[in-house]
Amino acid sequence: MGLSRRQADNLITAGKVTINGKPAGLGVQVNSEDKVAVSGQPISGKTELVYIAFNKPRGYVCSRRTQGDTPTIYDILPSEYRQLKTVGRLDKDSSGLLILTNDGDFAQSMTHPSNYKVKRYKIALNEPLQPLHQQMISDFGIELPDGPSKLSLERVDDERKQWIVVMSEGRNRQIRRTFAALGYTVTSLHRTNFGLYALGDIKPGKTLKVAKIT
Repeated sequence: MGLSRRQADNLITAGKVTINGKPAGLGVQVNSEDKVAVSGQPISGKTELVYIAFNKPRGYVCSRRTQGDTPTIYDILPSEYRQLKTVGRLDKDSSGLLILTNDGDFAQSMTHPSNYKVKRYKIALNEPLQPLHQQMISDFGIELPDGPSKLSLERVDDERKQWIVVMSEGRNRQIRRTFAALGYTVTSLHRTNFGLYALGDIKPGKTLKVAKIT
């Protein structure tokens, strides 16, 4: 049962939580031998920590609420995973690897800037990236309103429209904004790697239960 602190407090105040058959009080401590029940239904003292790799399709947002007519990933996730939270996000127009979990400490370690989790993306541009602009992005960085953005770039095709982007930051729409500052539009953005996790052959819209890797 996933409850916020406030929801749990409200249930306790309403007298719906019992410990060893007696009404629980706010702030009471429990141990592994105690029998806790909510509205008469016993609950486990331990929560299984779950880690899921998900191939997010384009056209879905990562929030639990729809944005206008745009559906959310929770509309297509298996029901047993809909209580999980995303580790970071991918915007509506992006696809690829997304990690979901109920382990808050793990999510924090994966997204905190000090841990430098490398992410890899396959992107396509609306027009060829000029060599000078490639050097500006890779060697000097592009100044954005929220600070400089420096990305590692690997060319995929001779037309210079498809690239691999490697980065350890995770600012909102950073890749798109970096190229937009130089007059380019990112027409597709697909994440293949996040830290030690790789998308592999997970099909779009499908999930794979994975081990915890930090």
